[in-house]
Order: sequence, then structure tokens, then C-alpha cells
Amino acid sequence: QVQLVESGGGWVQAGGSLRLSCAASESDFSINGMGYYRQAPGKQRELVAAISVTYNTIYADSVKGRFTISRDYAKNTVYLQMNSLKPEDTAVYYCAADGDWGPKVEYGMDYWGKGTLVTVSS
Repeated sequence: QVQLVESGGGWVQAGGSLRLSCAASESDFSINGMGYYRQAPGKQRELVAAISVTYNTIYADSVKGRFTISRDYAKNTVYLQMNSLKPEDTAVYYCAADGDWGPKVEYGMDYWGKGTLVTVSS
């Protein structure tokens, strides 16, 4: 079982920046993909960004050029740097992890954090 502990998030004005962090607990489970998904009120959950153990990355079109995902393998931690935030980025952001990588990542992963709220005011 993988435990994911998230930090970061909060309130920011449009144009500002936030950084999310997510640390995976130590376990015998070998993690491949890690990433962030978000769900805004009244909308479906969507992939924001994900990164594989070989540094392959995927970004939602809406965040390309503004968000950067990175990973520290020694700390088993993934980071999401969010710049030039917009009100439409307001959502609950969920960290996720999976033992696999591939097309499934667009739809979800096997292990989830509790989520952290990001609010961007105009």
C-alpha cells in the first residue's frame, strides 16, 4: 500500500505561483508514474501533469508552459510548480501514484492522496 502525503496549495491571486509537493511512503511497492489531477466544482477530474520513473512527462494542454512537474527519487517526492495561475486553475488537486506508466495515466492512477485546494482569485 502506498501512502501519499500532500503539501502546498492555498490561495493566490491571478498571475501568482504555488508549489505542490507529494511524498510517497516507503514501501516494497515500486512506483513508476506519479502525478497530479484536479477536480473543479461541477467538473470531472482531469489530469494536470504526470511524470514517469524515466522522466517522461505528460501535461494537460491548459497548463503547458505554466506548470512544471518534477521528481526527486531519493525523497520519493513529486513537485508541481504552478506559475501564471488563472482563476480557472481553481480546483482540488490530487496527487497520485502508480506502478505502471502508459495511456492509462490520462484517466487515473492506482493510489491517491487526500487532495489539496488551490484557489486563484481574479
